[in-house]
Parts: sequence; structure tokens; C-alpha cells
Amino acid sequence: MGTTKAVTDKSFVADVLQADKPVLVDFWAEWCGPCRKVSPLLEEIAGEMGDQVTIVKLNIDENPETARAYRVMSVPTLTVFKNGQPVQSIAGAKPKGELVKLIQSAL
Repeated sequence: MGTTKAVTDKSFVADVLQADKPVLVDFWAEWCGPCRKVSPLLEEIAGEMGDQVTIVKLNIDENPETARAYRVMSVPTLTVFKNGQPVQSIAGAKPKGELVKLIQSAL
């Protein structure tokens, strides 16, 4: 319990849009420095809030269709989906408290 999961263009509908609880999607890229700062925070949050929210990571270079569909212009972009809809989104590396608030806004 409490680890992030990689999703792809192919698995996005099942893993995110059809999920039975809110999902935080981390749109990231291998070359992105701020993405590497956010990643351990997301792992921590997944450990603490895993029963309330699923945290997934989508590599935009390997999965450009989904990133394009949700108009991801910069990475990291963190978007909370609830009932198949994006409800809240922030771009850039943020402190853990801000990430938790983002998730709580969708609970």
C-alpha cells in the first residue's frame, strides 16, 4: 500500500477515468529536474493517504496523447481527477503541504 503507479496512454481510462476514488496524476518527464523533487513527496503522500487517493505518474514523452488531451504545457503538472473529470491542477514543484491540500480539495 502507498506507492505510486505508472500509467500509460493505453491504461489511462481504466486507471484514472474509471477509478472509484480520486486520482492524482503526476504528468512528468525523465529530463525534468522539478519532477524529481516532487516524486519522493508523492511517494510519501501515497503512503499516508493511499486509502483515500490513488497517485499515478504519466511520462509525457512516452505517452504524448494523454498529455496533449489534457493540455499539459509544463512539467510537473499535477492534476486531481474525480469521477473521470479533472477537478484541480497545479504546475511546478510544490511543497508537500500544498500537494496534500490539492488532494484534499477533491475528497
